[in-house]
Amino acid sequence: MQIGQKVRVRRLRDRTGQAVVKHLGQVGEVQDFKMTDGSGIGVVVQFDDKFSTWFFEDELEVVS
Repeated sequence: MQIGQKVRVRRLRDRTGQAVVKHLGQVGEVQDFKMTDGSGIGVVVQFDDKFSTWFFEDELEVVS
């Protein structure tokens, strides 16, 4: 995945808030990357409604 790439949220690993659940299946744009727990990398995604949060890479799929 690269910054600026379009991705779809395909699943959620953990229980999370309603704001994140609402974006399940939606397409957003990769904005940045972040360290999650010292060994993993999270992907920061922003959606059309300007909501932004991070996901694990395996929760996302690239949209062509």
